[in-house]
Amino acid sequence: MATRPTDISLTPTRAARTSRWFVLQYRMAPYLFVSPFLILFFTFGAYPIVKSLILAFYATNGPKSAVFVGLQNFIFLFSDRDFHKAVWNTAVFAFWSVFLQLPLSLGLALLLNSRWVRGRELLRLAFFSPNLLGQVFVGVLFSVLFIPQYGLVNRFLHFIAGVPLDTKWLANPNLVMPALVLTSLWMYVGFNMIYFLAALQAVDKDLYEAATVDGANAWHQFWAVTLPGIKPVAVFVLVMSTIGSFQLFELPWIMLNNSAGPDQAGLTIVMYLYQTGFVTGDLGYASTVGWTLALGVLLISLFQMRVTGAWKGGD
Repeated sequence: MATRPTDISLTPTRAARTSRWFVLQYRMAPYLFVSPFLILFFTFGAYPIVKSLILAFYATNGPKSAVFVGLQNFIFLFSDRDFHKAVWNTAVFAFWSVFLQLPLSLGLALLLNSRWVRGRELLRLAFFSPNLLGQVFVGVLFSVLFIPQYGLVNRFLHFIAGVPLDTKWLANPNLVMPALVLTSLWMYVGFNMIYFLAALQAVDKDLYEAATVDGANAWHQFWAVTLPGIKPVAVFVLVMSTIGSFQLFELPWIMLNNSAGPDQAGLTIVMYLYQTGFVTGDLGYASTVGWTLALGVLLISLFQMRVTGAWKGGD
């Protein structure tokens, strides 16, 4: 009985402490939930980005030897013939990949969106499945398919067009880029087809019925109904395909036996970055190449969005 007054006097204090603890938990809970993401982002995202930006102003010989050179890396980049070669090869690959890949993907999507095509689900899976293999496996696969004499590509082209069986796709500088583009088409046409297919299925069917009532044929419906309906997805696919093309590395690296190929015909910007940073050991110049690539891709993407009208938003 002697302790009862004491218990009564402590109750408000305990209640206040409990209240403050709950308030503290309430305020700190959001930060605790997002802290794993923030730790991982700053460790593996923000820190490498900032570090690479700093390295771009240094000449390095491995990770421990670095000398500040200011803008000399960027100045040298504009006179570096190997970098120019890499930019040209990458731009040619991106041009042909995008302007062949997207029409083929859209055509396949239109075909497999038609009701009269039987086995559409199986065909969609068949066209999409090459993307599940990964660039390394596809590179190994096509390096075998392009083998002279016995490769299936030469045998098929010899059968339909009389192309010589000893055609050396990966040893002839003029044929390296077509081989890379063909491989890329096989891998990504079905992947982009899925985007277009989803966009086509979202177009309002009433618009087609109204266009038919107005006398529009299939060609007019495609330009007046289909294209405006899938425009946001088409712009997205265009921008992402361009960015992916400028990041090309694994396919030529594997198909050309860990090299840039004959006369550097398969040298891409990312491959040049890799060779400079991890073969030569100049991480500073490799960072300069990387930042130049990033700024170039950003400008190209903004230009595409401006030209296609996606910059305005809301369409």
